[in-house]
Amino acid sequence: MPRKSPDQLRADALQQIATIRQALEAFEWVCSGTLLERRKVCGKPGCRCATDPKERHGPYHEWTRRHKGKLLHRVVTATQARLIRQAIGNHRAILRLLRRWERETVRLIEALKDA
Repeated sequence: MPRKSPDQLRADALQQIATIRQALEAFEWVCSGTLLERRKVCGKPGCRCATDPKERHGPYHEWTRRHKGKLLHRVVTATQARLIRQAIGNHRAILRLLRRWERETVRLIEALKDA
């Protein structure tokens, strides 16, 4: 396979960047953090949760994230949890796209040395 010219490399990289930009426009909800689903023991001696792990209370959804350098922890509703789960997935997808964009930018820079 013949080696691509610098102009072809630049055109390929610019096309990839355009595709990445278009993909980024599709995201609406974006946030970072971790979402956990927990079941808890209440501590009441006669409660069924104390003896049977299947009878623990919950599920409770807990969202942990960093904000201004501090770790924030919140209990959220099931509806909020669904939205947060989607937003965290979107955040991870965006980070993957940004890493691709960075690789394409490096290709552009490298192609300039051959020009």
